[in-house]
Amino acid sequence: MMDEYYMGLALEEAKAAFLEGEVPIGAVIVRDGKVIARAHNLRELSKNAIAHAEILAIQRACDFLGGWRLTRSTLYVTIEPCPMCAGAILQSRIERVVIGAMDAKAGACGSIVNLLNHSAFNHQSEIKTGVLEADCKKIMQDFFSQLRKK
Repeated sequence: MMDEYYMGLALEEAKAAFLEGEVPIGAVIVRDGKVIARAHNLRELSKNAIAHAEILAIQRACDFLGGWRLTRSTLYVTIEPCPMCAGAILQSRIERVVIGAMDAKAGACGSIVNLLNHSAFNHQSEIKTGVLEADCKKIMQDFFSQLRKK
């Protein structure tokens, strides 16, 4: 039940991205039952290739906590993280990742590769998928459909 609530907050972030002309991906980080960071994609507005929702949320969570270790934290993200974001998740020691919809073209948490559970790394993250999946897919489909019409 709480996973759906927090994914709903991530979807709010995705909607904000959509309205700004960004690929609508949103992320929320929760620690000990409290939201400590929220973000959405800002690559177009910032002209920055690494301004993904997950990266921005991780930066904000680290700023909030005053440190880089996000242990006891869960990341809620509307679309499966890419390899760059999966690396940041591992580096920040996020314990759990809840994903709305998978990304067959760029996903690094099970679709193409699963970096979060690779035994060669010194940290792994628990993964849960399919939370509010239809809503997470729909906002992406609507965005790209609108983009193609332009």
